[in-house]
Amino acid sequence: MAGSGKNIILSSAPLQILLHLNGWYFAALFVAEILMFIYKGLLLPYPRANLILDIVLLFLYLGLEVLRLFYGWKGNLCERSLALMLSVAVLVPCTVLCVYYLLLQTFVLRLELVLNAIQLCFYSLELLLSLITISAFSRANVY
Repeated sequence: MAGSGKNIILSSAPLQILLHLNGWYFAALFVAEILMFIYKGLLLPYPRANLILDIVLLFLYLGLEVLRLFYGWKGNLCERSLALMLSVAVLVPCTVLCVYYLLLQTFVLRLELVLNAIQLCFYSLELLLSLITISAFSRANVY
């Protein structure tokens, strides 16, 4: 009812928890990837150009992931569907980079396979919850 003074909270607690957990998980993934690149650079015949490319892409991945998590947090907490849609849009290049580290880099360690597969699971759950939350924000009447 318009003007009744009731405030309905539409932000998603499960999405917020998942974004928070993914932030911590990605920080651990980033540190593990750096350590694995040191290992691969020292012990494997990793071509220098490929190693540099993979490390540069990792830092690009870090920047995109921080941007995605920021817009996801803000969009959910402030109930702004545009910010949440931007987070979903940045999810696409993050997913591409995750698949790159999962399958396409020069040497893929088994640990990288497991860590990036878990990251893809986080991404799929976040996509699902984000789309549900965006639809909830879009249906809400704004007066």
